[in-house]
Order: sequence, then C-alpha cells, then structure tokens
Amino acid sequence: MSAEAEQDASPVRRAFRAALSKAEGTDAAEWTPRELRHSFVSLLSDNGVPLEEISRLVGHSSTAVTEEVYRKQIRPVIQTGAVAMDKLQA
Repeated sequence: MSAEAEQDASPVRRAFRAALSKAEGTDAAEWTPRELRHSFVSLLSDNGVPLEEISRLVGHSSTAVTEEVYRKQIRPVIQTGAVAMDKLQA
C-alpha cells in the first residue's frame, strides 16, 4: 500500500476500531475494515448468491480474483456447483 493510501486509510481504521471497542468481547486491535469485506462475501455465498454476482459486488473484473482471494468464504458456492456437476454425471 502506498504511503498516501495508508494515510487515507488511517482515519477509517481508527473510527472502525473505536466502534468495535464498544462491542463487548471484541478485541478491536484484531480487526480491520477488510474483515467486513470477507464477511460480506461469506454471507452472500452462504445464501446462494452466484459467484459472478459476488465478484461484481466486490468490484472484481472476473471471478478468478474472487475465487483466489476469498476461496474459503465462497466454498458453499463452489460446493453447490460440484454437487450439480455430480448429478449430471449420474
């Protein structure tokens, strides 16, 4: 991350951690706003949103980046596709 981008992100991280510090049982130092992005992808995937739509919503130009970066979060979507392919084979 460039020094300029880091400087721009600092107030966001501070505000985010300040909000989290009010949540009981949460260590605000362990979280960044980026975790929200991963949670967003996870929740969409768990609720059956197609990978193409998830990619578009997180601003990726293709599903390849989404799959690589969020592989753990999109497992249900990938698994659903694998189950469908298995049914076609039978």
